[in-house]
Amino acid sequence: MSDAPTTTPVIEARGLDLVFETADGPVHALKDVDLTIRKGDFVSFIGPSGCGKTTFLRVIADLEHPTGGTVTVNGMTPEAARKARAYGYVFQAAGLYPWRTIGGNIRLPLEIMGYSRAEQAERVARVLELVELSGFAKKYPWQLSGGMQQRASIARALAFDADILLMDEPFGALDEIVRDRLNEELLRLWHRTEKTIGFVTHSIPEAVYLSTRIVVMSPRPGRITDVIESPLPRERPLDIRDTPEFIEVAHRVREGLREGHGREE
Repeated sequence: MSDAPTTTPVIEARGLDLVFETADGPVHALKDVDLTIRKGDFVSFIGPSGCGKTTFLRVIADLEHPTGGTVTVNGMTPEAARKARAYGYVFQAAGLYPWRTIGGNIRLPLEIMGYSRAEQAERVARVLELVELSGFAKKYPWQLSGGMQQRASIARALAFDADILLMDEPFGALDEIVRDRLNEELLRLWHRTEKTIGFVTHSIPEAVYLSTRIVVMSPRPGRITDVIESPLPRERPLDIRDTPEFIEVAHRVREGLREGHGREE
């Protein structure tokens, strides 16, 4: 993999606003968000609960619709990108169907898209190998640990080989040891696939460890208070978290979060 992402824009937001109408009145979830995500970037979104991190990801995925501004994905509207299957989406919960095997869960989007049985089998085998779950295709979700279920969920998102992977706090419910291991595995996966990744997290160490860029967001209405270009090498052992460079980036993220709270409306 190259040492840096290209400058090709994959996701662009300009003046993005989103207001939810509720029984208690309007809720301003996102306000005046400007952001460019380049091809090959690993971008983490971090901020307090309710700041619009997940909402922004859902706008990119055409699961929510902005009330102002624009978003493009590969130069298309989010709706067109969804129909073109430009991205895979990994939710907070693995969301595996308990009555289908792991292989069956991964095959599901491929079945919907009309891939042949031979192509389905080849893709399932390939993505299971990518997430280190070869040999588990015939197991059911309840036979796997939480971490393994999340890896299967990632495999399902990778199965149709979209260039963009959107991940909504996929490791938040896991214990620290499992989370560390999956962070390492995700970085290896990113290097092998060269995908563009948007990743929501509440964890400062996770954001700093994984990302080429860290987007710090303020409390609602969600604004971007800082975009931090990581100075860390793209090849990162877990113990890089003990280095002065890592600690300096984490400090800047923490300061950005503190500054964002100071601007809360």
